[in-house]
Amino acid sequence: MRVGILGSGDVGKTLAGGFAGLGHEVKIGSRDPGKLEDWLEKTGPKASAGTFAEAAAFGEILVLSTLWGGTEHAIQLAEVENFAGKVVIDTTNPLSFEGGPHLAIGHTDSGGEQVQRWLPAARVVKAFNMVGYAHMVHPDFPGGPPDMFICGNDDEAKKTVTGILKDFGWPAIDIGGIEGSRLLEPMCILWVAYGARTGGWNHAFKMLRK
Repeated sequence: MRVGILGSGDVGKTLAGGFAGLGHEVKIGSRDPGKLEDWLEKTGPKASAGTFAEAAAFGEILVLSTLWGGTEHAIQLAEVENFAGKVVIDTTNPLSFEGGPHLAIGHTDSGGEQVQRWLPAARVVKAFNMVGYAHMVHPDFPGGPPDMFICGNDDEAKKTVTGILKDFGWPAIDIGGIEGSRLLEPMCILWVAYGARTGGWNHAFKMLRK
């Protein structure tokens, strides 16, 4: 499978490395692809770098892992037509840090819904937004694997993402349409608030069932 990663920060590089480690071909898109030379050397021959447009055109599946403030511009640079018909994993959170971390969008809208509006022909699935990048691939916790909550409008796209999550070591819980991002994005704030209060970032969420 060919995977295009839009965003070359810690999240993008971690997920790109995870896909490459599973044998997939990965192209990571950046405004400055040259800065990824060391990462590419470490990651191996399955990984390459390019512009946002090159990564979006390359991938059969795309991962959006930009900071929220640059997300719309990154999509524009990637060229909207390159997303048409593809599964897009949206890892973003609409975070604002003015006066402390909070959501810039919430309650009656969400970042996930905004991404779907920006990409009307894509099949957007919100995932990976409620855990730190260090635990996104093969999470290892004493209580067993945490759960990854996902949402999106396309059931087949969610099945594809559920399979990816399984390969990465995550059970997936589907909570419905993309409007579920209104619930999942605040979970990022909960994750941040607990980390800030305790000074540790090695935590994740799990749903207990009976």
